[in-house]
Amino acid sequence: MQYALEIAAAGEKSDIAKPMKGLGAGILEIRVVHHGDAFRAIYTVRIGNDIWVVHCFQKKSTRGVKTPKREIDVIRSRLNWLKEMYE
Repeated sequence: MQYALEIAAAGEKSDIAKPMKGLGAGILEIRVVHHGDAFRAIYTVRIGNDIWVVHCFQKKSTRGVKTPKREIDVIRSRLNWLKEMYE
């Protein structure tokens, strides 16, 4: 995950970084499986000149790949805060 973020900081996109659907352009998700556990990091590169890691979490769902609503709510809240900060 750190390496993917370092690639983003250099202005590129890692192979494991994918657009996060439903949250707008410029929001990317890194998915990593480690010892059978799934982890996610959501970041954006379109706010100012900075890369902001908006949220990281361990995915606990046993069914499907869909991101839980409570995690989406946290991400949206933090994105709104960042957008207000840069307006």
